[in-house]
Amino acid sequence: MNLQAGLWQQQTLKLTMTQELTQAIALLQYNAQELSAFLENKALENPLLQIESNHVQAMDPRFDRTKPAKKKIEKDKQNWIEQIGRNELYLEEHLKAQLDFNLLNAEGEKVFNYLVDCLDENGYLRVELEEIALRFHISEEEVFQTLKLLQGLEPAGIGARNLHECILLQLKRLEKRNPLAEEIIENHFSAFAEKKWKDITKILGIKMTDIQEVFDYVQTLNPRPASSFQHEKSAYIIPDVVIDWDGNSFFVSVFDEALPKISFNNEYYKQFSSNKDKQVKRFLQDNQQDYYWIMRSIEQRKETLSKVSLKIVEKQQEFFIKGPSYISPMTMKEIADELEIHESTVSRAVREKYAQTPFGTFELRSFFSSTIKTTSDENTSSKQVKTIISKMIEGENKQRPLSDQEIVQLLKEKEGMVVSRRTIAKYRDQLGIPSSSKRKRYD
Repeated sequence: MNLQAGLWQQQTLKLTMTQELTQAIALLQYNAQELSAFLENKALENPLLQIESNHVQAMDPRFDRTKPAKKKIEKDKQNWIEQIGRNELYLEEHLKAQLDFNLLNAEGEKVFNYLVDCLDENGYLRVELEEIALRFHISEEEVFQTLKLLQGLEPAGIGARNLHECILLQLKRLEKRNPLAEEIIENHFSAFAEKKWKDITKILGIKMTDIQEVFDYVQTLNPRPASSFQHEKSAYIIPDVVIDWDGNSFFVSVFDEALPKISFNNEYYKQFSSNKDKQVKRFLQDNQQDYYWIMRSIEQRKETLSKVSLKIVEKQQEFFIKGPSYISPMTMKEIADELEIHESTVSRAVREKYAQTPFGTFELRSFFSSTIKTTSDENTSSKQVKTIISKMIEGENKQRPLSDQEIVQLLKEKEGMVVSRRTIAKYRDQLGIPSSSKRKRYD
C-alpha cells in the first residue's frame, strides 16, 4: 500500500442530484392536484411565473346580457339546486336533544357532556371510567350511571366500550327479545366470533343451526352506531390520462385541463430588467431560470406519463377492449426496459395517478400484476386469479365450503393455473375472504 503524499488526477463518473433534477423527479410523481398546489405556491414565490385562472372571464356586455338559452337556464338551475346546503344533524346535538337534563345535577351534566366529547367516529367510548372519575373527583359508580343514560339513547349501541357491548346493547333494545342471542353474546362472545361453535353447543345444549340463526341476525346489527352522523364530503378523482377506444384504434391523451395555465410575466420582467442594481438582476435571473426549469419539468412529466400510458395500453389491449377480467400480467420492469428508462421512473410516473377508460376510472398502478404460471405456454396475472377465486367462493356450497387446497386443485384442473396453497391463502386475505371454517353454514 502506497501511503506517500502526492498530487495526481483521477477520472470518475458520478451522478449529482442538483436542485433542478430533484424538482423534475418530484414533479413527475405529482398527480394533478399536487401539481396544481405546487404551481400555486411557486407563483407566490416567483413573480415571473404567472398563473392564468380558467374560472375568471371578462364580461362582454354586447353578448353576455342577452337572454340565455333554455338549456343554459335549466343547467344553471340544476347547479344552483346542487349547491343548496344540507341541514346536517351532528351526533352531539342528536344525543343532547334526547336527554332529560332534569335527571342530572350540574356535576352529572358536565360528566355527560364529557362522555359525549370522548366518543369516537364510530360512537364508541374510548376513555376508562376510572380516568373520568379522577377528572371530576367522583366515584366510578356515578360515572357508570351517567354512561347508562348515554347508552339508553338513540342510536342503539352508542357509548359502548367495545364491539361486544355494542351488540349486546342493541340486542337488549329489541321489542322482541332473543334470550339465546343475549346469552351467547354476553357469555360466549369470543368463541362465537371465532366460529368455535361446537364448544358453545356443548355448554348450552343447543344445535349448530340455532347458533347459525343467531349469527345471521347479529350480522344485521350495526357495529358502528355513529356512522350515519359522519359528514365526509365525497372525494372526486380527476383522471391524469384519458384512454378511448373507438372500435378500431386507441386514443391516449394526458388530461392537463385541470392544471392551472402558467405563463411568463413579461411586464414584470421588462419593468425591472433595466434596473442596474446587481441584486435585482440576480433576482430576475434566478427566477427566470426557475420558470424555464419548471416549464421543462412539466413538459418532461407529460412526455413520460404519455409514453408509460401508451405502453400500458399496448400491453393491456384486451383489458381496454373486453374489460377488467382480461388483464394480462405486466411488471414495471417490463415497461422500463422497453422504454429504456429506470424502473423507479415508471413507479413515479404512475404514482397516485388515474386513467379514465371505457370501463371506468382505474389507478394506473392497478394495471401492473405479477405473473402466474399455467399448464399451457401462456401465463396469467395475479388479478385474474383473484377474480376466479372470488367467483369460485361465491358459487361454492356453503355447507361445505372450498378449502384452500381444493381451490388449488380446481384452478389447475379447470383453469390450467398453477398456484400454491400459501398463495391462495394470501390472495384470500387480500380479498377479505375468511377461511373455509369461518365461511361454513349449518342450515
